[in-house]
Amino acid sequence: MAEWLTATEAAQYLKVKPRTVLKWAKQGTIPAHPLSGAKRVPWRFVKSELDDAMFSPPSAAGLGGSIEQQV
Repeated sequence: MAEWLTATEAAQYLKVKPRTVLKWAKQGTIPAHPLSGAKRVPWRFVKSELDDAMFSPPSAAGLGGSIEQQV
């Protein structure tokens, strides 16, 4: 079963400020799930998805092109 975290809990887990987690969520830097039906959008995070995003090697797409182009 997935462990869901609030923005504050995710921030504590990642050792950053909650506003940083929310910024990353809005930018799509980390996987996040917005909840609807509220005036302000509350975000929820799956702990295993955060682990995958933070501890996986960066992709070539995130580096501005393929690896061959940069060598």
